[in-house]
Amino acid sequence: MPTIRIALCTLELELSGVETLKDKRSVIKPLLKRLHDTFNVSTAEIDRHDIPDSSVIAFAIVTTATSHAHSSVSTILNWIEKHAPDAEIVDQTIEIV
Repeated sequence: MPTIRIALCTLELELSGVETLKDKRSVIKPLLKRLHDTFNVSTAEIDRHDIPDSSVIAFAIVTTATSHAHSSVSTILNWIEKHAPDAEIVDQTIEIV
């Protein structure tokens, strides 16, 4: 049986220009969906649900190689920085099991 690696990345985001929870949803929901659709990863908002200008999201990747896990996480982080200008990454945690 092949080795299975799971990469979990947790991101703390600061949402510029967001003042209401409705505004927040209009940034976070499309971001999570695009991450899922583009990279086939599991995504969720996991904390700060009631704070309009801040969010904590996570995504998970399942693969067979540690190097692929690191590469995928790096690619996704770069994609977020490029395609989600309203969501600035202020902290990140990456775990590979």
